[in-house]
Amino acid sequence: MAFEQNTLGELLSNPKIKQIAKDAIRNRDLSQEDLWNKTLRQIKDEYIFFGEIGNGFRCLYRAADSGDWYYPLYSEAECDEDEARRGVNIIRLSSEDPKADERPFIFLMPGGGFMNVWSLTEGWPVADQFNRLGYHVFVLTYQVDTGDNLMKKNMEDFARALKLIREKAGQFHVQVDKYITCGFSAGGYLICLWNTKMGYPAFGLPKPQACFPVYAETSIKETMLVWQADPEDAMDLYGCTQAEAAESEYEIPEHAEGFPPSAIFATATDDLVNPNHSRKLAKALEELSIPCRLEIGPEGGHGFADGTGMCMEGWTERAARWVQSMNN
Repeated sequence: MAFEQNTLGELLSNPKIKQIAKDAIRNRDLSQEDLWNKTLRQIKDEYIFFGEIGNGFRCLYRAADSGDWYYPLYSEAECDEDEARRGVNIIRLSSEDPKADERPFIFLMPGGGFMNVWSLTEGWPVADQFNRLGYHVFVLTYQVDTGDNLMKKNMEDFARALKLIREKAGQFHVQVDKYITCGFSAGGYLICLWNTKMGYPAFGLPKPQACFPVYAETSIKETMLVWQADPEDAMDLYGCTQAEAAESEYEIPEHAEGFPPSAIFATATDDLVNPNHSRKLAKALEELSIPCRLEIGPEGGHGFADGTGMCMEGWTERAARWVQSMNN
């Protein structure tokens, strides 16, 4: 494993990634946690952090060395109006495969329960895998914990990011209308919401060529079988009650007409987001005759990230091959 003897603090303190280091796990000051002084080997052995974190740092350092990698999405004036916008950005992680310019780019959203954004595990290491498979990747750090209709703000974050990529398509070596969304947990919910009328149609942006939701919550009704949201929490997320949200586009499986082909990944032992969320979405897509690949691994729980060392290992390659097979 790359950098296995380096501490997390040493790696995040590298001046070349100063702009993004604080967002390794957004809204968590890792310098105040025990993790800061642990080596990556110790973190792998002692903590439930999945994925090859060291590969993520290698990918991030390579991007930073290019000098063309970090892009804030809101101006200073806009951030002054709403502090939640401060730090919202995309990082460009480019593949060295010359054929990557011809393939769709990956628009990647880590999860974090709408309280954090876990780029450390679900962003940079996963981008590294897609880079190796020949795809350029853009990782989004989006707004969290805003206390006011968060998901609509997240759709604006998505639109801002994609418009920036379109504006700089030549510089970034991407084709503006060819992209794949990939998201984990909360990020997985958001990439699904992007496929409803609240997403790309509302902003006049092109439909993704494919979608990779990974242990994503997709159904508010499924969630309500387990727990009832605090009314204030629901208003923070949806701008309405949970019951009202369940009868709107927020109930993804009932509003899946705009979905692209989708490869969906989860595990049977996920005790945080029941795999029924993935099954329900897959069923809805099949009924709409939208190509769908559903993979539910027998173990691995929630947060398997790039899948290294468990039954979900290689899911990124399987997803990419599936999309390529439809284009052949």
